[in-house]
This record gives sequence, C-alpha cells and structure tokens, in this order.
Amino acid sequence: MTLPVTTTPPASSLRRTLLRWLILPLVALVPLSAAVVYALAVRPALDGLDRALTDTAVALTGILEVHGGQATLPLSAQTLRALRADLVDEVAFVVGDAQGRPLGGDAALLALSPVLQAGQWRFFNATLRGRHMRAAAFGARCGEPVQVCTILVAESLGKREDAERAVAWAALAAAVLLALSLGLLSVVAVQRGLRPLQRASVEIGARSLQRLDPIEPDTVPREVAPFVAALNDLFARLRLAASAQRAFVEDAAHQLRTPLSTLRVESTQALAQACPPELQPTLLRLHAAAERGAHLVQQLLTLARADGAALGAGTPLARIDLAALAAQSADDWLRPALAAGQDLGFDLEPALVDGDALLLRELLGNLIHNAIEHAGAGSRITVRTRGEPERSLLEVIDDGRGLPADELPQVWDRFRRGAGAGGLGTGLGLAIVRDIARLHGGDAVLRPGAEGRGLVASVTLPRSVAPAASAEPVANLS
Repeated sequence: MTLPVTTTPPASSLRRTLLRWLILPLVALVPLSAAVVYALAVRPALDGLDRALTDTAVALTGILEVHGGQATLPLSAQTLRALRADLVDEVAFVVGDAQGRPLGGDAALLALSPVLQAGQWRFFNATLRGRHMRAAAFGARCGEPVQVCTILVAESLGKREDAERAVAWAALAAAVLLALSLGLLSVVAVQRGLRPLQRASVEIGARSLQRLDPIEPDTVPREVAPFVAALNDLFARLRLAASAQRAFVEDAAHQLRTPLSTLRVESTQALAQACPPELQPTLLRLHAAAERGAHLVQQLLTLARADGAALGAGTPLARIDLAALAAQSADDWLRPALAAGQDLGFDLEPALVDGDALLLRELLGNLIHNAIEHAGAGSRITVRTRGEPERSLLEVIDDGRGLPADELPQVWDRFRRGAGAGGLGTGLGLAIVRDIARLHGGDAVLRPGAEGRGLVASVTLPRSVAPAASAEPVANLS
C-alpha cells in the first residue's frame, strides 16, 4: 500500500523564485549597462572627429603668412576646394587677423569665435545659417610684438550623429546579448543546482509503507540535509508504526484462529448429529458465523503480509507463469464452483511475471472466490491468462449478476461489499487483489462483461524479462 499523496498544488516554485531574482535584475540592468557602454564608447568617437577639425586648423596655420607685420592667407582655388571637401557634412572655416578682420573663409563664422590666447584651442557648438555646427578655434601667433590670429574650422553634425547612433545600437545590442547570455546561464545554473533536489523528490515519491528506508544524506545539498534528516526520522517512526500495526493484526488473527477453528469443528459435528428441529437454524447460523470469521482471519493475515511485503531491488523474486499458477489452483476451486452450481473453466496461455508466488496465489484465489460468491448459480466463470510484449494479463470473467457501474470504483475499498452481496465475503478480497497487484508494479480494474452481463476482473503485471525455466504451455481446462 502506498502512502497517501496530497493533490494540493504548491504555493510557490523554488525554480521560479530563483529565476525571478536572477533574471528581473538583468532585465533592469539592460538600459543602464547600455547607457554606460554608450557613454564610454561615444566620447572617443567624438574626440576623433574633433581631432579631424584640428588637423584642418593646423593646415590653415601652415598657409598663413606674415609680411611687414601684416598677416595674409594666400588660398588657391584648389586649396579652397580641398578644405571644403566632405561627403557627409558642410565644412566652414575662417581666418581672422589680430584686429578681428577676416583674412579668408566664411566671415560670418568669425563672430562666433571666442577670445583666444596664442596657442590656445577651444571646441564648442555653434549655429551658422540655421545649422548646428561643431567648431574648433585656435589662436595662432602672427606677428611681433605678439599678435594672435584666429583660425576657426566648423562642420555640421552629420558624422557625429551617425557615430552616436552606431555606438548606441552597438551598446544596446551588447547589453541585450550579455543579458540573454547571463539569463541562459542562470537558467542552466538553476536547473543544475536543483537537480539534486529533483533526485531527492523522486526518492521520496518512491517511498511507501513497503519501502521506508532512509534517504542517503550524501546525495542532497548541504542546505537540504536538515530537511532530509527530518524525513528520515519520520520514515523511521512510520516503519515502527507500520510494523506495530502489522504485528497487531497478525497476533490478533493468530489468536482468533484457534477458537474459530474449534467453533467450526464443533458446529460441524453438531450439525452431523441428531438434534431438536428448533436448534437446527441456530446451529446453521453458528456454523456460518464461524466460517465467516475464519475467512476474515485468513484475509487479515493475507492483508498484513501484502502490506508488509517489499518487492524490488535486493528482494529475491520467483519467475512465475500465471498460467501454471492458475492450473495448479484449479482443483482447489472446482469443488466450490460445482457446489454453487457454476461452470468454472480455464483459458490459459503462458504469462510470465517476477514476483512472490504465495501472494500471487492469494490474488488469484481472491478473484475466483469473489466470482463464485457473487456471480450466482448457473453462471459461467472463466480464468484467462495472456502474455503481451510488455505485460502479463490475468482475468477472471463471469456472466453473472454483475454490479452497477457507479459501485465499481467503491468495491476496491476495504470492508466495502456490493449491494445485495451474500456469502462469506468480508469486503477485503478486492482490496487485497489491488494491493498485491500494485506491490508487483501492476494494477487491477473491474469492468462490465460482454453485452453488459457479469464482471471482468483484470490484473496487469509487468512481464518477466527472461523466460521461466519451469514455464510450460498449459492447455485450456474446463
């Protein structure tokens, strides 16, 4: 019997919480990191464009001539075209003498120049004829005593705006790529970090009353070790409680077996002897109660064995052919079936499983007994076995009274009997069948028979991975 599992969804997910705290800050940092990268990258680009303006100003300084204390700027048409040549921006320049008179270039630009000392550079933004410009001004020595000529070069902002856009897009792309990479690494890191917890969850989910061995603390992270230690302590207490419960059931059943056996024998002998007619019904009821009590004791012992068994790794299992098992049980059930006026037959094909022979024999006996008890006189009962590629099938089919569809799920409960059920049944037989089937890794179901008549009790078990040495084909028996 497996431990009950709650279906309440968890309040929160540790994975989602970790990812939320890792990824949301990364998303928030994308614009900030893009702004930082932009600020660090765009300044060198703009400084490079400013240096290009200084190169032009230095070239004009080389052309400037001073004769007799007068500065002149001899510019040829070819030089003038070279100075203004630019594929992107409008370039303007002006050279003014010490008195502020233009010597060449755009005179309107001279009014924008700041006051300069000899050898001083100034960079500033200006507006010329309605266009925003970037300007570089230089104070050049042009005569004795010290006279300062102004050389000013300006260009429109096309290349600067292009550079700013390119740097902005590059910074944003780099920030997004970095965030995506870190986000992906966060997901991988969280998955790898939670993998030990997932393994521990699988280990815990595999626990049942038949398997309450402790979880190895070495297989979980140190942070979860206290939780695992508490679970192991709980498993230990459950083992003790389950063992005490099984011991109580077994002791009670064994203690009841002797007086019930005595009562059965005494009531049988009393019925075999002559007795007053008025005592006959009382003796019959006494004998039926003794039979029912003995059957209940046997069922309780079987249930205790099924609850206490643990099949799996490390447990020796026998390789069993369900067909041979059913054939060996035929003699045990033919007499009760004939006594009930029923036709019991066997349709058997090899069906190999790995399991406990005693428990599987009890499973089969409970199915046949249930059919004999409830199918009714004149019914046909067929025990069928089949081997499939991945599973083995055991079915007990009858064409008797059957059960209403709404009662089928309920009859698997312990001490639950179908409406109108008679005989010596205790309501434990089908519960034992399902417990034994699930103990072997299979399951048991009930469904209406063909054309809605009778019942089909079907048990599916995992097929044995190797052929049984003792398995022999069994012909149909009737």
